[in-house]
Amino acid sequence: MVALQSEIDTETHDWDLGAPTLMSRAQRRQHSGRYESAIVATLADCDDLNLSSETLAMADDASAAIVRFDADSAKILPFSALLLRSESAASSQIENLTASARAIALAELDAGRSKNARIIVANTRAMEAAIALADNLDAQAILNTHTALLEDSAPNIVGHWRDQQVWIGGSLFGPHLADFVPPHHSRVAEAMDDLVTFMQHDHFAVLAHVAIAHAQFETIHPFPDGNGRTGRAIMHAMLRAKGLTENVTIPVSAGLLADTPAYFAALDAFRQGDPNPIVAAVANASFIAIENATVLSQALEDARQDWSSDVDARSDSAAWKVADLLLRLPVIDSPTVQRLLDVPAPTALRAIDKLVEGGVLAETSGFARNRVWQADAVLLALDAFAERAGRRRR
Repeated sequence: MVALQSEIDTETHDWDLGAPTLMSRAQRRQHSGRYESAIVATLADCDDLNLSSETLAMADDASAAIVRFDADSAKILPFSALLLRSESAASSQIENLTASARAIALAELDAGRSKNARIIVANTRAMEAAIALADNLDAQAILNTHTALLEDSAPNIVGHWRDQQVWIGGSLFGPHLADFVPPHHSRVAEAMDDLVTFMQHDHFAVLAHVAIAHAQFETIHPFPDGNGRTGRAIMHAMLRAKGLTENVTIPVSAGLLADTPAYFAALDAFRQGDPNPIVAAVANASFIAIENATVLSQALEDARQDWSSDVDARSDSAAWKVADLLLRLPVIDSPTVQRLLDVPAPTALRAIDKLVEGGVLAETSGFARNRVWQADAVLLALDAFAERAGRRRR
C-alpha cells in the first residue's frame, strides 16, 4: 500500500531582475541571486490518503450532510442557480473581490458598472464550465474552466499552463521574500498530469479526495492568476463527478470564508506533509455552508409563498413564470423575460406589471426605455447569505 506523501521538496533557480526599475539598493540586494521553488510530491500512485480516523469520520459526516442537502434542494429547482452564484461570490470574496447581490445581478444583464461584479459573473461561468465537464475532468477541462474565468479580463494567460514563475505573498519584485513559491513553470505540465490521474481515482472517500486534490492544485498553482477560483470550481466538478452532488452546488467557499486564515494554514500544513487539516477545513466548511444555504432556501420559500398571496393573477398567468424566474434572476428586464420564457414583449410587460402591482418587483432604472426591475426579497436574502458568511469570518 502506497500512502500519500504531500510534503514538498525544493530546488534553486537563478532570478533575473530584468531592466533597472525604481527600487532601493537594499531592495535590489534582497531580490537578486538564487531563490527556492517547490517540487510537489507525486500523488498518482498513492492508494491511501494517510488520514487519521477522526478526520475520515468528520469527512464522512460532512459527505452525508451534503447528500441530504442536495436531495432536499432538488425540490426548489431555481435554487440551484442562486446557490451557484452565491458560491461564485464567496469564492471571489476569498480573493478580496466583493459585490452586492444587485450589482452581480445587473452584471448578468450586462447592465452594471461594477468591475468586481463582472469578475464574479465570470467566476460563475467558470464553475458552470467545470461542472459541465465533470464527466471528463482532465487537463483540458481545467484549462477550459480557467478560460471561462479570465477570457474577458486576461485573455493572454488562458488556454495554457503558466510559462513564468509565480509566488504567493512577499514583493512584486521577485520570489525571494514570498510566503510560498510554487513549482517552476517547467514542472507544471508534469505535475498537472499527475494530479489529473490522482483526481480520476475512484477508491477514496469522496470529500477527502476532493480536499486533497484541491490542496495539490493550489500548491502547483498552474496559472499566473485565477488559481484559487479555478481550484474551487474544480472542487465542485469533482463532487459532481464522484456523485456526492447531483442537483446543486454546495457553497463550500462560503464555509471557507468562516475562517480564511485556517484555510490558508491548512494548505500550508498540506505542503509540510499533513493532509488532515485541509480535509477537516473542507468538511467543516461544508457544514457551515449547508447551514447558511438552508437559511437562504427558507427565505426564498417564504418570499415565493408571500408572492402567491400578494399578486392578483390567474393561475396560468405568465406572471407566475416570471415570479419563478426571479428566484434565479432577481434583476430582470423585458428582453430577458422574452428570451427565457419565449413570450412576446406585450406578454412580458404585462407579467412584470402584475408583479409590480403586487409589490414583488420594483422598477429601479428610472428610464423610460431599457427599464430594469428587481425583486428586493431575493436580493435581501442573497446579501444576508453573504453577510452571514462574512460575519462568521469577522
